[in-house]
This record gives sequence, C-alpha cells and structure tokens, in this order.
Amino acid sequence: MDQQQSVRQVSSAEVRIGPMRLTQDPIQVLLIFAKEDSQSDGFWWACDRAGYRCNIARTPESALECFLDKHHEIIVIDHRQSRNFDAEAVCRVESGPGPHLLFSCGSVIIHSCSCAGVQLFKARSQRPRSIRATNPSEHTVILAVVSQASDDHEEASVLPLLHAGFNRRFMENSSIIACYNELIQIEHGEVRSQFKLRACNSVFTALDHCHEAIEITSDDHVIQIHRIHRDSGDNSQTEPHSFRHKSRRKESIDVKSISSRGSDAPSLQNRRYPSMARIHSMTIEAPITKVINIINAAQENSPVTVAEALDRVLEILRTTELYSPQLGTKDEDPHTSDLVGGLMTDGLRRLSGNEYVFTKNVHHSHSHLSMPITINDVPPSIAQLLDNEESWDFNIFELEAVTHKRPLVYLGLKVFSRFGVCEFLNCTETTLRAWLQVIEANYHSSNAYHNSTHAADVLHATAFFLGKERVKGSLDQLDEVAALIAATVHDVDHPGRTNSFLCNAGSELAVLYNDTAVLESHHTALAFQLTVKDTKCNIFKNIDRNHYRTLRQAIIDMVLATEMTKHFEHVNKFVNSINKPLAAESEGSDCECNPTGKNFPENQILIKRMMIKCADVANPCRPLDLCIEWAGRISEEYFAQTDEEKRQGLPVVMPVFDRNTCSIPKSQISFIDYFITDMFDAWDAFAHLPALMQHLADNYKHWKTLDDLKCKTLRLPSDS
Repeated sequence: MDQQQSVRQVSSAEVRIGPMRLTQDPIQVLLIFAKEDSQSDGFWWACDRAGYRCNIARTPESALECFLDKHHEIIVIDHRQSRNFDAEAVCRVESGPGPHLLFSCGSVIIHSCSCAGVQLFKARSQRPRSIRATNPSEHTVILAVVSQASDDHEEASVLPLLHAGFNRRFMENSSIIACYNELIQIEHGEVRSQFKLRACNSVFTALDHCHEAIEITSDDHVIQIHRIHRDSGDNSQTEPHSFRHKSRRKESIDVKSISSRGSDAPSLQNRRYPSMARIHSMTIEAPITKVINIINAAQENSPVTVAEALDRVLEILRTTELYSPQLGTKDEDPHTSDLVGGLMTDGLRRLSGNEYVFTKNVHHSHSHLSMPITINDVPPSIAQLLDNEESWDFNIFELEAVTHKRPLVYLGLKVFSRFGVCEFLNCTETTLRAWLQVIEANYHSSNAYHNSTHAADVLHATAFFLGKERVKGSLDQLDEVAALIAATVHDVDHPGRTNSFLCNAGSELAVLYNDTAVLESHHTALAFQLTVKDTKCNIFKNIDRNHYRTLRQAIIDMVLATEMTKHFEHVNKFVNSINKPLAAESEGSDCECNPTGKNFPENQILIKRMMIKCADVANPCRPLDLCIEWAGRISEEYFAQTDEEKRQGLPVVMPVFDRNTCSIPKSQISFIDYFITDMFDAWDAFAHLPALMQHLADNYKHWKTLDDLKCKTLRLPSDS
C-alpha cells in the first residue's frame, strides 16, 4: 500500500485570540518517505505521542492525492539521498502551466525528500504537480529531513530548501523524542500562527461584507481600521490608521459598529464563535446562499453599471417573499388587493378582546344515516348521475340535491372504486364507506361554500386530472391514492372563515398553529385523528408502516399546498421545473427522457401540489352555470365573514365583500386575473386541458360583460 494512517483517537484543542475562542481540529501530519526506516518510524511514533493524525505516503503521486484529501497542517519530506523521488520537485512552487485547485487548509505536512534519483512526479495537465502548487499548502508547514553533514564537509546552506518551498530543515535523527520536540515546536509556532491568521481573515471577510460603517480599535481605543460602506460606486472604503499606540500584547480587539453606538445591542467582542476556524470549510450551505455568493464574486470584476444592477438583484434575493408579486396601492385595484389580503396573509394583529371559537361538535360516526353498504347498493337516481362522473361537465349540484347534501360519500365510493383504492389500502369497501361518512359528517353543511359539496367537487376535479395521460404517466399508484384522499379531506371542519379572520379573532386554532397555515394544518390533523380513532373507519389499518408514512406525508403536503400564501411559489416552481424543461424538449431535442418521470420524486411532488391547487379553485373553469353558482356561494361566505367582523369589531379583511356594495363580477375578474389565468395556463401546458381553458375564456367574458354594464350581480336582471 502507498499510504498508511495512524488510528489513535485524538481530540480538538481550544485556541484563544483575544475574546475569540476557536476550536482547532487535531493536527494532521503527512510523512513522505519512499521506504520505511528508523527516521520515518521516529516521526510516526512522535505523532502518536503528540496526539496527531498521521499518514505516510511512499510516492509523490500518492502524497499529493493524500494531501488534497486531508489538507495536512505539517508535511515531512525525506530529503536524504534517495533513488526514488526528487524531494524538492515534490515540494516546489511551480511557475509552469496547469490548474491550481482551491481547498480550505488546516494541516501540517512533513515531507521527506531525495536530492538525487529519478523524478517520478510527472506533470499532469489536469492536476497540480507539486505540494506548493496547491492553494491549501499556503498554510502548511513543510519540513525537509536532510542527512547529517560529514566532518570533512561544510554544512549546506538552507536557502535552496526555502526557495523550493520548505519552511524548516531537520537534521536526520531517529530519536522519537527529537522528532516529537520538532513537531511540538512547529505546532506551537507556525501552525498555530497560521490558524490564528485564517481566523482573523475570516473576521475581516465578514466585516468587509457588513453594510454598516466599522471601526476597529486597539485596547487603548486608538482607531486601527475605519471602514465606510457606500451605497454607490465602490461598495466600501477601508482606511488604515496609525499603529504606533498599538499594544503588542495578545489581548482583546475592540470591534464596534458606528450605527450601534449608544444602543443596548451587544458588540461583536461579546459574541462567541466556537467554530470560527471552520468558516471557510462549511459544507452545509443553503442554495440561496450559494447564489448570493456567486453574485458577490461576479461583482468584483464587473463594470459599475453591472455591479449596481447586481446590487438590486441581491436586494430582491434577500427579501422573504421571492414569489409573491407586489401590488400597487389599494386605490388602483381594491378588489384584487382585498382578495390578496384575505387569501394570502395570516391577518392583522387582533384589535379586540373577542375570540372566535368553533361551536360545531366533531362527529365520529354517521350510523344514523341510511347509507349504501357498497357501491352496488346506490339508489338508481344517484347511480344514473354517477354514470357521468368522469366528464368535466359533471353537475355536482344535481348530486348534492339528490343525495340531500351528502354527495361526498356517493361520489367517493364511485371514484375510489375506479382507482382501486380499497385494493391498494387492503381495506374493505365497508371500511371505506364508514370513513367517507365520518369525513363528510365533519364538513359544515351550513357553510355556503366550504361544505362537503365543495370537497366532492375538488375530488371530482382531482380524479379528472389523474386521468390525463401525462399526469397518469408521471405518478405512481401511491401518489394517486394520496391525491384522492387529500382532495376528500382538504377542507374538513372548515368554519367558513379565512385564516386572516381566525388570526384576527384570536381563535383557538390560530393560537394552536401559531397563526401559520391555520386551517390547512387543522384539516390534515383532524382527518388523521378521525381516521385512526375508530378501527371501523380506519382505511390505513392494513398497510405497513413505511407505506403509511409515505402516504401520510404526501397527503399532508398536498393539503398544505392549498394554503394561498405559498400560491405563487408553487406555481413558479412548477413552471421552472416542469413546464420549461418540457418546452425545451419539444423545441428540437431528440431526447426521449421524461423530465417529469418517476425518477424525479421532486417533480412528482410539484405535480401533485399543482394538481390539487387547480382542483381546489377550478370553479372559473367549469361550465358557465356551475361557475356562476360557485361564485354566488363564495361571495355569500365572504359577505357573512364581513358581517361578523363588523359585529365583533374585528379588522375587516376584505372590505369590498360588503353585501350592500360588492360587485361580484369585479371580484371574479380580479380573482381570475391574479390567481387563475397563469396557474391554469401552466397546468394546461402540462396536462392538456383545452375544454377547461375554453370554459375559462367564456366565463371571463361573462363577468367582463356584466362589469361593463355596471351590473354587480351574478347575472343580468333580464337573465334572472
């Protein structure tokens, strides 16, 4: 073997630089000896005694490979007479061509060199040819082991070794204590100094990226460095000051932010960074951080105009809402602004002492209802309606009427049977029926919009989308089952009020879920609670734990995707990850690969999110009569919320939804323009839905006609 490694367990050491406490990893030493002898053994056991990690390499190639992997602090090279390699060539700083690799450093290398012999370390175009040709070696101490001078020869000068890149010379001495003393001196001298230097460089790099003016002073508060951040032109200016009063003692450095002067904010000197030494070797880094770092690097050599443009890019990237469009003032479009405020925020601070509490009891059974035992026992009038359930034009309101406001159980039995859900879950149809009963019983029939009819409508749309060829080809059966279950439960126990209302009212749910995705979190939690509470309706009881966990996670993810604060994030991710690759593929690529295929689980997640989002708000894409009915229902629910907000003295989340003044056509136009058009354009580009897009165009025309005629109702009076 070319390399050996000591395996003794060693611990990190703490190094102090003024107020900073730094953790230094155990010293790593590389021995480069062509053959093991008493000298290599002396250094090996000296490393073991000192608690260092030690590697030994026998060829220049293996030495360079080991160093680039480990980044040793000390390298010992055998420079005695040897016929195996040229020690100075192994170490030498090269001026010839060839790439230099960048690495973080923190190791000591002991290099054993030979003055004579065949040079085996050949230059290669794809990698550095010597230790000093690599960036990590900048902070590495390289030691040359040389032969003892004979009595009749004058001792050789050390300059050739220094010019070759060595830091120190060690006269051949195989005594373990002599080798140990040499290594200990290197550690407490050059190695520790290099470590402190890297830590200080990290601090100054951090200060250089600070957007405030910075002063660094001595212990006597004499300014050493004064840095001013400028908003235009050069980003910053560092002005060194006199060092004549600077103390030579290793004591604290006073680092202050000018803008923080006189405040109670803690200064930098009072903050502790125990891992300062590892700043440059961090591997856990968010993608957005990498993007910002790349832009920062690009600014350094860019013209002023480009640098200023990149500054604006960085300002945008550092905001928290990267996907949400910014609206103008409310005066420009009050309907759109109110919709955004009501659907995409978690509300204002509570302004009164009123609390909104659910009064509806949770139903765990529905046994008093006369329900079918199986899908074959469905009454003929209902069965006849369900024969058309695969059509997009299926009339859910007719099913609502004939089932006495219980459409979810009947449609659920039919759809779940068509997709083989019972077979996949290994449950009986009786268990499925009981589960559907419990879920439907926990929808509020008193809600104008968010009731079990809406759930059945979303289930129908989801099943329709799952039947589209590209969707079907991109998802597994587990994905299909998860999507159908998520659609069924996605609004269970909805109170008919928005998240913003619940947060403003200080509801129990808003407190429980910290004002974040309140309803969506409640829907999923309650759905699983109801399911596992009673074995008679537990559709998951017969699947193994791993399948259940995967299924549960998929259901939760889809229901949470219906929360509107992340609307634009989901849509933009779908466009960038699904639509654009498909478009590029169709524009001339002969590749038959499917970018949304089963080998890309992250794409499957995006497809499922987009599918349930579109199913949840598909009303504007339904036939006109159904679209108008849904518009009336959601308007009534928003009117009721505004009425209650006024009664309780709460902030009115959507003022335009005042039943006395609201223009329903305007609200529908705003909703379609802001939320629907782009999303369904993207979904249509993937799933191919020409009929839906035609309905959307027709319905939009209907609302525009009413608005042009100053009509505020669902239809013209003559049509009513």
